[in-house]
Amino acid sequence: MLLLDKLILQFAKLPRMGRRAANRIVISLLQDKTGKGRELAASLTEALDKISPCGVCGCLSENDPCEYCADASRGNGELCVVRDFSDVAVLEKAGVFHGRYHITGGLLSGADGITPDDLHIKTLPQRIRGENITEVIFALPNTLDGKTTQQYIMSALPPVDCSELASGLPLGGDLDYADDGTLTLAFGDRKRL
Repeated sequence: MLLLDKLILQFAKLPRMGRRAANRIVISLLQDKTGKGRELAASLTEALDKISPCGVCGCLSENDPCEYCADASRGNGELCVVRDFSDVAVLEKAGVFHGRYHITGGLLSGADGITPDDLHIKTLPQRIRGENITEVIFALPNTLDGKTTQQYIMSALPPVDCSELASGLPLGGDLDYADDGTLTLAFGDRKRL
């Protein structure tokens, strides 16, 4: 396999990246005379060395605990359960949530063989008790796997109020594609479970 093809294939393996987009990015980086490709490679190497999941919530950070877990003002009793760090970034950008996060690291899926042991959910009951969580807000995708994961987590939790995002997020919807207004409505009109 040619080096160029191998590089395109590596980019194409990234989430939400197709082969055509990967091809355009790789060609652009290789033809760029300003050094952007080398800067990208150096930044990626540095990030891989210095950024890791928070031991408490799973958010990507240079610190452990991360800035969300370390921020005392976020200890307001609300815990938002999301699939991955990109969901945290979307919610933070929208400014609709100012509590703590918990990243599951994926969704349960019988078809893909993803079991509870593959996800970051075992520590949730302990977190709820230890951090005096009064409400768990589920912001998982509105899909079969998302709902299955939500139900599984709810069955393992100690007594606590649970809610999920409401209006504006369609069945099969993903937080990555929701605008700030939709997220504000979804959080403000969340429903108790």
